[in-house]
Amino acid sequence: MTDLEARDRIERLRAEINRHDRLYYVEAKPVIGDRDYDLLYEELLSLERAHPEFADPNSPTQRVSGEITGQFAQVVHDPPMQSLDKTHSFGELEDFDSFVRREIDGFTYSVEPKIDGVSIALRYENGAFVCAATRGNGRIGDDVTANVRTIRSIPLSLPPDAPARLEVRGEIYMTRDGFAKLNEQEEAEGREPFANPRNAAAGSLKQLDPREAARRPLDVVVYNAGSEGCGEFATHTEMIAAFRRWGFPVSPWSKKCADISGVFAAIDELGAMRHDFRFEIDGAVVKIDERRFYDVLGATAHGPRWARAYKYTPERAETVVEGITVQVGRTGVATPVAELRPVELAGSVISRSTLHNADQIARQDVRIGDSVWIVKAGDVIPAIDSVIVEKRTGAEKIFEMPRFCPVCGGELVRLEGEVAVRCVNPACKAQLQRRLEHFAGRNALDIKNLGGRVADILVERGLVSDILDVFSLDWRALAELDVGDDGAPRKFGRNADAMRKSVEAARSLPLDRWLFAVGIPLVGATVAKAIAAEHDTLADLKDSVVLKGVLENDLKKGAERKILPVKVEAAKSVLAFFGSAYGEKFLARLGELGIVPRSRGKAAEGGVLSGKSFVITGSLSRPRPEYEEMIRAAGGTVQSSVSSRTRYLVAGENTGASKTEAAKKHGTEIIDEGKLLEMLAAAVPEKSGSEKSGGEIVQDVLF
Repeated sequence: MTDLEARDRIERLRAEINRHDRLYYVEAKPVIGDRDYDLLYEELLSLERAHPEFADPNSPTQRVSGEITGQFAQVVHDPPMQSLDKTHSFGELEDFDSFVRREIDGFTYSVEPKIDGVSIALRYENGAFVCAATRGNGRIGDDVTANVRTIRSIPLSLPPDAPARLEVRGEIYMTRDGFAKLNEQEEAEGREPFANPRNAAAGSLKQLDPREAARRPLDVVVYNAGSEGCGEFATHTEMIAAFRRWGFPVSPWSKKCADISGVFAAIDELGAMRHDFRFEIDGAVVKIDERRFYDVLGATAHGPRWARAYKYTPERAETVVEGITVQVGRTGVATPVAELRPVELAGSVISRSTLHNADQIARQDVRIGDSVWIVKAGDVIPAIDSVIVEKRTGAEKIFEMPRFCPVCGGELVRLEGEVAVRCVNPACKAQLQRRLEHFAGRNALDIKNLGGRVADILVERGLVSDILDVFSLDWRALAELDVGDDGAPRKFGRNADAMRKSVEAARSLPLDRWLFAVGIPLVGATVAKAIAAEHDTLADLKDSVVLKGVLENDLKKGAERKILPVKVEAAKSVLAFFGSAYGEKFLARLGELGIVPRSRGKAAEGGVLSGKSFVITGSLSRPRPEYEEMIRAAGGTVQSSVSSRTRYLVAGENTGASKTEAAKKHGTEIIDEGKLLEMLAAAVPEKSGSEKSGGEIVQDVLF
């Protein structure tokens, strides 16, 4: 290679690596794997060493990868947050060991999992959490304190033996199970799923609304010191023990090794269990345990000389796409699924893999009959990594998304601004099972014992043909229902009574909970609250002037947020639902059931609890705010302390003596949680049937 060719190749590699850095660190949308990226980096590093005359301080090899987003305040890192040099073989680790032994002696190694997440620095002053910053470009990162504060595993205060000023560094990650559930939600709402847990975690930290970040299943592992508070520790192992003692999450696995052969054994041991952690790992971190050698060994512009990252070879398996089917989810999203020739991968047999949407199939050019490489996205979800084009025979078939729902025959449509194709028939049976489960969810109507298994049984056996049918179930028959799995019979029994009480309580829940529970596409809990705040009842949404105002201001940038803080697509979705034949039928059915959900804080005029005031205390079976919402929706008021104007004291378990004494003093009636539920249920007009004492289930108790 001539000097001119070398310079040209170096410039091309720098541009390519910078492009991939931005896709990975800033946009969280990588287009190549780690190994391919490492090969580009190693080629550039080798060429720069061979041609020092082409050195450039702005080369990717001379700085830590990544950029600040520009959306957050900036934090200066001192010392800089560096990356680790990577190795891919035991031979490269032997070279690292030889280098270290030439410089120092009397040392040992520490081996830990290399978590594939987002680097973070956490700072504490006088024992209190004050700042969290991303790595950014290594010298300057983004202040994401508000978002990180929502991660429950991060201590907000430290014990007295912790340093007054302390900075620790670690990795924020998304749990495997949480990643799978988040992607299900993304697809259900018509958005592109995240490629892996690392991208999902990065996207979560960039949320401008901490409430949105709080909904993401994020966690952290602390594994390194920052600029302050850790100088006293002789070894890395001792420092990690102190982190654990101070309340920081640390790696659940680590090994101290006397020599490089012990390191090899530890890496093999870790590799055998790499799929067992709740976080994704892509390698092992090997570092000198004795911290006194860190300054002696020093660092390059890229990373420390006293540590290396060993990268595992990505696991993949070859198989054949035997067919492509379409499954329909709760919100009607039709998702193509590759039916694969069964193959073993990462400890499990893979026979299916989601293809997400038609655009994804087109991008990868996946055809029926193709030989493909299968990986596990985030070591969790089976995914087609690439097509083995050279094995095509010409008999492969191009897949086309169907025009009609494979379950109900309804039309499949692609809404503007979405990548998803949806079945728009709300009565579709495929949607009903998942809609019913969502309807009963904790953040929706919180109907006890109505999970996935029971929802499936109720729909399959024809006991529920619409989500509102739960309000007219035969409770005695439900108690006798066989809900056993794997051939083992099991009656629903007393679970039916708990479910009945939850259904009764759901009648009095506020408007936003009901709007979220309905399961309208693009209407999450936050959007539901924003819409409910501007309306009184569900019926008001059919011809909502407020929602129509959002559409009318669609072309005026930002104007819709002045009217209502929801996106145009969500407003369209709500209007379309309540304007549809099913939406009209749904509202009519609610009226027949005597259910009129009202906005938070807007008491129902003439409600059964109108003019009655309550104080709630003690431990209850559900969060106190939920009961407060139900009381207000039924016309009552909620007070913070007992006074002469308090009508009822709702006393749960572990109620303090002060409030009960105050209640006796003011003549306030003391009731338990069960009595409150009865009072709330009385908001429903009586029909046939009656309720006996003692919790006995009677058919048509309220209906």
